[in-house]
Amino acid sequence: MIKVIHPIAGALALLMISSFWLSTAFVELFAGAPIVVMVKQLIPWGFTALIPAIVIAGLSGNALGKKWRNPIVGRKRRRMPIIAANGIVILIPAALYLSAKAQAGQFDTGFYVVQLLELVAGSVNITLLGLSMRDGLGLSGRVRPGSLHSE
Repeated sequence: MIKVIHPIAGALALLMISSFWLSTAFVELFAGAPIVVMVKQLIPWGFTALIPAIVIAGLSGNALGKKWRNPIVGRKRRRMPIIAANGIVILIPAALYLSAKAQAGQFDTGFYVVQLLELVAGSVNITLLGLSMRDGLGLSGRVRPGSLHSE
């Protein structure tokens, strides 16, 4: 069962973070303030699914790789604290700050500085989660190991 739950939770986390990032970038570039406000209000609500998905992916991955000494598992293990810290220290506070600023109509320098930080931190998490997914697919045999590029 855990072999089914882990990839689903990981894929859901990657999909959600990517959708938050793409939604933000799209509305900042192509939409007006009302749509930016809407997106900034919705992203924190997405945490109700994202946070459990990341926790489940982390716990299930830890359980799956507990006895493995494979260097690929080690790389996946080293990425998780970075992903978690990035989310807890930067992404969640930034999303809450940006939501409050957007709802107040305060699109000032502080808003855009934090928005840029959020986009950079989000791209880091997307990259790290994508690398972990790639490695997981290689470990599971779903993708030929030779077809994956190493880090």
